[in-house]
Amino acid sequence: MALRRDWKARLPEGKVAKYKVVAQGRSNAAGGFSCELEELRGLDVELTAVTADSDTAFLEGAQDADAILVRGMPLSSTVIKRLTQCKIIALDSVGTNHVAVAAATAKGIPVTNCPDINVQEVAEHTAALILAAHRRLLQMDKTVRQGLWWEGHAPLRQLPRLFGQTLGFISFGNIPRAVVPLLKPFGLRLLAHDPFVMETVMIQYGVEPVGLQELLQRSDFICNHLPGSAGTAKLIGEEQFRLMKSNAVFVNTGRGTTVDEAALILALDEGWIAHAALDVLEKEPPDPKNPLFTMENVTLTPHAASASARVVEVSRRRVGREIALVLSGRWPLSCVNPSVLQSSGLRKWQT
Repeated sequence: MALRRDWKARLPEGKVAKYKVVAQGRSNAAGGFSCELEELRGLDVELTAVTADSDTAFLEGAQDADAILVRGMPLSSTVIKRLTQCKIIALDSVGTNHVAVAAATAKGIPVTNCPDINVQEVAEHTAALILAAHRRLLQMDKTVRQGLWWEGHAPLRQLPRLFGQTLGFISFGNIPRAVVPLLKPFGLRLLAHDPFVMETVMIQYGVEPVGLQELLQRSDFICNHLPGSAGTAKLIGEEQFRLMKSNAVFVNTGRGTTVDEAALILALDEGWIAHAALDVLEKEPPDPKNPLFTMENVTLTPHAASASARVVEVSRRRVGREIALVLSGRWPLSCVNPSVLQSSGLRKWQT
């Protein structure tokens, strides 16, 4: 079926709501969209979940929406250009690369995301990947299950202890700043490269600011936290991998599109680097024949760094709150295209 309305907030018979909110696809949570609706209470809102297999089909149910709730699926410029009265596009994620933000900006529509709800979860996952990769935990587990007990010691005897090793962050936003206190007690030296963060900020965290080339050459562990954008696409490629140490572990909990995956595979295969620990890939879901799946020196998780019991509810409430703010005439909390706000007619309420 091209268009399916999976869920709809019940209204009294014959009543037409003042505002129409359309959510992409069905809710995965028990209780439907109860969390979002709690944040929207007091507003005259109808919330409809629409599943569609094309832009045209989605527009059948969403063209006249006052708000679009984006739940991880693409929202194209084609759809956005044809929205007739949309006042906000609210994302339940940190990343925005699946939404045509430029098209929304051209139409004066605020786009919001949830940049701060899962910082601790991703930081913990990053730390876990670093530790698991360093101690080759997957390899150790496999060895034991194969009935090889003492044989598992040999690979670890080739590795230095973690204390005194160097960890370099590519980008130094909220997540790497949360990683620092988790890993600092292990005695790691910390470097960071981020041209958009003042060096004094890095120093406050006990992190040495350096250029990208120096970071790649000095680091034993390299953590990529780059956001996905046209400017960061395949920013980490063959040139960068060739600069890394042969014992380096490359960790990516940023965006898969920021890494040239073919170059990474070559680097692992040719021994330019020792190991990769990846929560994100260039294409998601990945091709089942992706060479990374058969490589012993790779640790993989399914873009799950942000997942925890609390995040789902918190993100749902955050999205509901953003929509409620805009529909009640106020600026949202986190707008990724803030240039639209001044001429939006919405009232600035933050101090």
